[in-house]
Amino acid sequence: MRGTETLADLPPIRARRILQLALKCWPFIRPMFKHLLLLLGNAALVSLALLALGLLGTDLFNNKILVGDKLQPLQAQLLFVDESFVLGDIADNVNEREVLTESQRKTVRTRAMIWAAGLLVVVAPLVGGLVYYNIWIWQMINQNLRVAMIAKAEHLSLKYHSQSRVGDAIFRIYQDSATITSLVQETFVGPAAALYNIVLALAFLCFFEPRIALAAVFAMVPMILAAAWATRLLRERALANRVAFSNLTSRLQEIMIALRVVKANKGEGRVLERFDKDSHRALDAAFSLRMTIAVLEVAVTAIAALVTIGAEYVIVYWVLGERETFLGAAAVTVIGFAVWNLGAFEDARERLGGALFGATGLVGAWARLQDLFIGLERAFYLLDLEADIVDPDHPAPFPEPLESVTWQNVHFAYDPALPVLQGVDLVARSGTITAIVGGSGAGKSTLVSLLLRLYDPDRGRVLINDTDLRRLRVDDIREGVAIALQRNVLFAGTVADNIGYAARRPKRADIEAAARVASADGFIRELANGYDTELGERGGKLSSGQRQRLSLARAIVRNTPILILDEPTAALDAETEVEVMRNLRGWGRDKVVFLITHRVSTIRNADQIVFLEQGRPVEVGDHESLRLADGRYRSFVDAAVGESIRV
Repeated sequence: MRGTETLADLPPIRARRILQLALKCWPFIRPMFKHLLLLLGNAALVSLALLALGLLGTDLFNNKILVGDKLQPLQAQLLFVDESFVLGDIADNVNEREVLTESQRKTVRTRAMIWAAGLLVVVAPLVGGLVYYNIWIWQMINQNLRVAMIAKAEHLSLKYHSQSRVGDAIFRIYQDSATITSLVQETFVGPAAALYNIVLALAFLCFFEPRIALAAVFAMVPMILAAAWATRLLRERALANRVAFSNLTSRLQEIMIALRVVKANKGEGRVLERFDKDSHRALDAAFSLRMTIAVLEVAVTAIAALVTIGAEYVIVYWVLGERETFLGAAAVTVIGFAVWNLGAFEDARERLGGALFGATGLVGAWARLQDLFIGLERAFYLLDLEADIVDPDHPAPFPEPLESVTWQNVHFAYDPALPVLQGVDLVARSGTITAIVGGSGAGKSTLVSLLLRLYDPDRGRVLINDTDLRRLRVDDIREGVAIALQRNVLFAGTVADNIGYAARRPKRADIEAAARVASADGFIRELANGYDTELGERGGKLSSGQRQRLSLARAIVRNTPILILDEPTAALDAETEVEVMRNLRGWGRDKVVFLITHRVSTIRNADQIVFLEQGRPVEVGDHESLRLADGRYRSFVDAAVGESIRV
């Protein structure tokens, strides 16, 4: 699934699959598990307290303050009033009500308001703190997943990344990963709370009238059927939505990277048109998904509303007839109502709404779950990928001292039908500079990529001394190999920070020594604050030649036994190039240095020149011997100096 998924790529959403996803989430939830238990414990205590307050408060407001019935003993104690406020005989009150005087009702109202204000002062910060704590826990879980995803993306081979859009990976890590918190909440926490509220509401309705509770249960059947019918459609549109936004992210990333090329070629119009199309596709996909969810929610809400209206009509008839509730006086301690009245009507309607609209909430959660399920599947797809480049079970130590780097009969292809390297045999010894030369697509960059173990050969071996790279830890290999790329990427920060970026706690002396080897020390000291000068974004304050020398210094400061330089002098003038090559030769007396370049002035100073053609080293030797051989290298040199001799 790389931004072009279809529904067939995804497993069906069943209880078993949801459980599997939940188990996959566990490693990211585990670090926060203690916090979750603490949160749930506190939430349960608060919920019980609010339930008790709700029972007391509902009866107090509906029956005592609004209707004027006398208080229950516990209510009188809490309001600090005498026995004249207390109901004498609950059973007798079914037939003959005991009511508060006007003065007593005002006293009850005033003290109830004082209690409400006091509870608000206490409960509001507590509930607010729990809400904040809840958000913090789930965001930390999301953070754990994102870090794991970026770590996996870093360890996947370049073969995977070369076949995938960068924007798709960005969308998976940034957006799809966020579904972990929503999925767990929507799958377990939310439904558990909703079911609890539905069961509680139905239980209270049974005290009022079991037939109303039964009507609510029957109303839930068409809701479930509607949700089941819409499931596949929701999943299809959820997948289309996420793929569309993944493609939009990829398009945006490509535009920003190529902005200079776009402007130089007056391509703004075409780029804007493509972005507009992708943006409209994403908008249409999002609208389609949300419209489907909305239609489903409206349908189940309409069912709930119709049943609620019908039940209210019946309840009003009972209220007008002052009909006794199902359990009458026996239910007063639970629901506070012996007969149907205005308070009973309000409370029963609230309970009925809690049951029915709690069910509609579950249907809505199920609809959203389809999108969350798709998102988490996409997130775990990246995590489930097996890295092509892995460490051996029993790694060998990195060979010291370095003697040679060898390619033995190396074959490699990104696509089996299009081989890149074919039977490469090459040896580079310590203290030498090896220049790798050839036309575009000859395999130069791939050859040194195998040395970094960014890929593994399809056949053959790459050796350091006599040790196959596959016997070494990947981190040890890359700790021993430094590379300066042709594209000089600098960061906002000081000059010293940029040079020391890839080294482990480099000293200022090491940074300055590397800058001298790269012939950068002179221009650095002429900057406003020398090595402490702040560079703009991507080193925009420097010329291309200065940026190139800083990138070279960044590779040199690591002082690795193997150094790879990709077009290290492409942006340098002739005088600086000579100086840099002379410094490199002195610095690399005990190292192996590789140059990938087309500049004859750089190549001619190498100890060994390898001319690649169609993935094979067709000529190997020094500049003079190859120049006299009248072969491919000579044609290359003659063309470079303008003699235009064709082979």
